[in-house]
Amino acid sequence: MALAPDIAAKIVFDDKGLVPAIAQQHDTGEVLMLAWMSRESLAETLASGRVTYWSRSRGALWKKGETSDHHQRLVELRIDCDGDALLLLVDQHGPACHTGERCCFFDKVEGGTVAKAAPALPSRVKTG
Repeated sequence: MALAPDIAAKIVFDDKGLVPAIAQQHDTGEVLMLAWMSRESLAETLASGRVTYWSRSRGALWKKGETSDHHQRLVELRIDCDGDALLLLVDQHGPACHTGERCCFFDKVEGGTVAKAAPALPSRVKTG
């Protein structure tokens, strides 16, 4: 499956054929994660509606949630003004982060230290 020519012409892929993609929850605006997309993963995402990235560590397509079932459904795709980054407005099912957190941006810098910015999901909170 190939990426449509007018879409491909708008996107600047790096020398490895990748472009950074930011996933954002479509209805709340919460920034969930950053990953990478190739022409093939973007074409697959647009065709299926289920977000597929390129895993740099595995060197292969990575359909978000294929092992965890914490998948992302594409609601809207946006290309930044320079064409060198994508914004994926998604409907996230389950945690977006591989750590089990809702999003990957849960640490914040306060002064000279790092502190937790977001609470753990209820499923990760220990009780009793």
